[in-house]
Amino acid sequence: MIRFQMNVAVVILLLVGCHAVNGQALKLHDVGASVEKDSAEIRGLSAGAFNPKLWQTGRLHLVRDGRMPLIDPKTGPFRNIYAPSVVATEGGWTVFYGGWDGTPSGNDRIYRGDVDPDFLDIGGRHTVIEHNAFQHVCNVNATHIDDGSWAMMCTAYPDAAGQNKPITFFSKDGEHWDGNAVPHDAVPGELVTVAGYQDYAKADVNGVNVLLRDDNRWRMYFADFHHFGQTFRASSDDGRNFKLDGKVLDGNVAINDMKKLKLAGGERWYLAGLHMNGDRLFYTLSQDPMQFPPVQTLIAHAGDADRYIVAIGFVVRGDRVLGALYGAGAAGTLDHNRIFAVWLQKKVTIDSGGKTLETSSAYGPDRQLLKLAAPIHGRLHLLAEDGQTPVADVDAALKPGRAYELR
Repeated sequence: MIRFQMNVAVVILLLVGCHAVNGQALKLHDVGASVEKDSAEIRGLSAGAFNPKLWQTGRLHLVRDGRMPLIDPKTGPFRNIYAPSVVATEGGWTVFYGGWDGTPSGNDRIYRGDVDPDFLDIGGRHTVIEHNAFQHVCNVNATHIDDGSWAMMCTAYPDAAGQNKPITFFSKDGEHWDGNAVPHDAVPGELVTVAGYQDYAKADVNGVNVLLRDDNRWRMYFADFHHFGQTFRASSDDGRNFKLDGKVLDGNVAINDMKKLKLAGGERWYLAGLHMNGDRLFYTLSQDPMQFPPVQTLIAHAGDADRYIVAIGFVVRGDRVLGALYGAGAAGTLDHNRIFAVWLQKKVTIDSGGKTLETSSAYGPDRQLLKLAAPIHGRLHLLAEDGQTPVADVDAALKPGRAYELR
């Protein structure tokens, strides 16, 4: 860890997740071409360490990714992708998602793609789980645990009672699931059971299946659409045979993701992402994984393209929540979805020529774009992830088509 002399300016920079070297001010450095020719690109804006107070108060500066959508379905007869689940890897990210990625039939499957560290491109997209014995396998929630292995929980339909049920798969490398074949064919023996939940055989657990590794056990957060309005937790040693722990949340919301965040001081926080097939996303957080407060709105939809939001998956690396990917579409039938992104970032404004300019969109977790018709000179103001707390003022000479890094 680099140690600083604790003057006031440096303390402020540390608290908001920016870095100064030997107490020097931040400066803009030209680092090459922008990702868009008509925009100046500013880098160094990603979120710092998780700050629970910002989330509790809802003071989050969230910026839409300008790629609307971030991920489009492949060309083909059936095009409907959603349920993103993002796993941090040493070389970047792995994104799992479900639906119809240009498939010849409308049967849900699970797909994988690999993403560079800056979320500039997703490549190598392919099927990793085939529906096989089921009509659909979708709603993936994946995790990479400390021993290097991977696990994912999905929804399979139908079970023997004609209902949706969670199903789990395990892997040593995130590619070969429950065997050597790619894609893996889902089978009924991989379905989850829950002891202690009344009428589990008749339960409709559809897209409300979250898998978390916590205290060396598997935790499943779930809901039942036949008795909707409550979210439960169950625990397991093997990831398939669970026992009910109890209710953790009240409210008509569908849980899609849960992240455990360990802070430098030893605090543990649990952050849940939820939706309800409507025009917004929700979250709730707690230090007690068995008791969560009522949800808060994370974002509302940006326009017609993401009017109906059907899934969320947080993007987390270590103790940093960088943003979220979400599945959404323009159709109320919920069968024309794509994957979008929103990023938690520091805020930038620029005073130039008597006007205050603001960036128009993000491009991955670390970059924002400022539309420009011509070069400008001015003063750049950097604010923290709450969009309010001043961090630094920087002289700025910006040109369209160029990228600049704050350091």
